[in-house]
Amino acid sequence: MAIELNHTIVACRDNRTAAASLAELLGLPAPSQFGPFQIVQVANGVSLDFMTTDEIHPQHYAFLLTEPEFDEVFGRIRAADLPYWADPAHRQRGEVNTRDGGRGVYFDSQDGHILEILTRPYGSGG
Repeated sequence: MAIELNHTIVACRDNRTAAASLAELLGLPAPSQFGPFQIVQVANGVSLDFMTTDEIHPQHYAFLLTEPEFDEVFGRIRAADLPYWADPAHRQRGEVNTRDGGRGVYFDSQDGHILEILTRPYGSGG
């Protein structure tokens, strides 16, 4: 079977602000609108469809980047003075993990979602 993830809905308080913030931070094109959603498209054909709602249950979204992309995005995280951690439990503040021979950090969206950037998929070795 060739099953692929196509999109996921990201609950947020203000879909325009949340989508634009993530797109800018990741260096992606500006979001587009489709019905009530603000769509952030990533390179592998998957989109994050931001939906305004009062009911938000924090989720985890991880983004696989090249080393140069990581440097760019991490630079924007630091320039925005966003807190970041080496772990999803937020115990290693201000640190970068080196799992599987790559680099990764976790940070929070304005709506409480745990966002992650990493350069090597988990379990890939290194």
